[in-house]
Amino acid sequence: MSDKIEKVSIVISKGSLEAIYPGLIMANGARAEGIEANLFFTFFGLDAIHKARHEHIKLATVGNPGLHLATWAGGFPGVASVMTQYMAHKMEKLDIPSIPEFIEMISDTGAGLYACKASVDLFGLEKDDLIEQVQGIITVGEFYDQAAGGQIIFT
Repeated sequence: MSDKIEKVSIVISKGSLEAIYPGLIMANGARAEGIEANLFFTFFGLDAIHKARHEHIKLATVGNPGLHLATWAGGFPGVASVMTQYMAHKMEKLDIPSIPEFIEMISDTGAGLYACKASVDLFGLEKDDLIEQVQGIITVGEFYDQAAGGQIIFT
């Protein structure tokens, strides 16, 4: 039996900057190591693949303990935008691509991108509302079929 991971299926369920990037980074790293990777976007994670929203993902400032002193001001108007701009600037200096660019890169490596059917139905979306890299809208059961034999990571 090999200890090497051969396949990962990553669930992205939240629609904030700090919730989407970890899954994208893990999928990109998996593909770089030759590991099969599938991304399953559910609930608010659909924003990462929604045509009208994927370029406007913000950092969650309210209730985000990782922001330390900035957390207390997180609910004030404009704070999320300022913090998002700050993070985007820092990430750009590190040559970390934007979410749309990152998703395109990951898709180009052969990773699968899928939307959760229950969430798509819940929010009244259709395939045309999603970016072109999304290969399908699948049920949880279909996701489990794809994930079989691999690791499931929930971000």
